[in-house]
Parts: sequence; structure tokens; C-alpha cells
Amino acid sequence: MQAPAPIRILVVDDHTLFRRGLTALLARDPLLCVIGDAADAGQAQRKAQELQPDLILLDNHLPGVNGVDALPALREAAPKARILMLTVSEDETDLAAALRGGAAGYLLKTIEGDALTAAIQRAMQGDSVIAPEMMSKLVSAYRGAAAGTPAASAPAPSAIEAAIAGLSPRELDILRSIARGASNKEIAREHGIVETTVKIHVQHILRKLDVSSRVHAAVIATEHGLL
Repeated sequence: MQAPAPIRILVVDDHTLFRRGLTALLARDPLLCVIGDAADAGQAQRKAQELQPDLILLDNHLPGVNGVDALPALREAAPKARILMLTVSEDETDLAAALRGGAAGYLLKTIEGDALTAAIQRAMQGDSVIAPEMMSKLVSAYRGAAAGTPAASAPAPSAIEAAIAGLSPRELDILRSIARGASNKEIAREHGIVETTVKIHVQHILRKLDVSSRVHAAVIATEHGLL
């Protein structure tokens, strides 16, 4: 069987030593390949358009234009690329702006190497990846966004509570794991089931809660005290 092609990554950070260290860290995994780096938003846009990476690791604190403000230009330059914020900022405003701007996830630079590799893999599989430390702030950001929408468009609390009540004990356990930021593989290991079964449970959970993403399901779990 032919080995899968490595994920082609563009690293964007204004600190040269951090870029070099991150490149060396990712090079340990044969399924990851750093194909370029950039020190600011303008350079990142040019590199993204030239190299068409699969994934962009983007710092927020860049000279000139912040990472979250650079998201639209980067998405236009490399439409197929997934973009993961990798930053020191724990500000919920930055988190909300990144998700609104189309980032596939928001990670902190305190993340361990293995966890970063796993987050990249999950992002490429279509997951939204949020640092566990940011989950409570994600709830705050979501509440702030919801406050600006018409009341008629927001799901009624009773409907959400009824949906949660309709989850099986196993689905509730898996929802709690999702809210903690666990991947399908980690959930499978935790509950002693195969990853395919986890995927089926996750699909059922999203359908019952009437949401389209794990992030939204995690917000519901956190808001309703399931952690």
C-alpha cells in the first residue's frame, strides 16, 4: 500500500528561532512537511499563493497586520488550505475573530509537540481544533455572538435541554470528551471502543443536538454543565 502524501505546511511567525524550532519539531513526523515559512502577513500571502500548502500555522502577533486580520487574504491566496492559529494570545476576542475569519482551529504555543501533530491531523480531517484552555472563552465568545442575533433564530433552551436528555449515557460521555477537546482516537481509547464507532456516536450527537460542528456541541456541553 502506498504511503499517504505528507501534509504540506506553511509556518507563519515573526520570530526566526520559533519558526526554526517548529520546523524541526514537525520534521520528526514523516506525515508532516514544512514547505516554507514567513515572518509577516504580506510574506505569508505571497508564499501561500506560490506554494499552495495544505495547512498554514499562523501566529496572531505579526508586525503590521495581525494574523486574524490576515485570514481573508490567506484564504483567498490558498483556498484549499486549512489555517490553524498558533499563538500566545488567550484573548476571547482574538479567538472569536479567528473562528469568524475561517480559521480551522485556535491553539496556544504552550501545546506539546505530540498534541500539535494530532491537532494538525484532525484539522486536515475537517475537525475544528480548539485549545482545551480556550473552551470556556469559546463559550463567552459564542454567547457574545448569539447576543447579536435575533431571538427567533436562537435555539430555545428547552429544546436544547430536551436534546441533551435524548442522548444515551454513552453519547453523553462522548460529548463530555468532545468538550474537553479529545480527538476521536483519544475518545476510542478512553472508552475502549473502535474509532469507527466513535465517529458514528459523534454523528448521532450532532444530529440530536441539531448542530453541524464539534465546536458548537462542545459549547452546548459547557454551557449546560456537562463537564
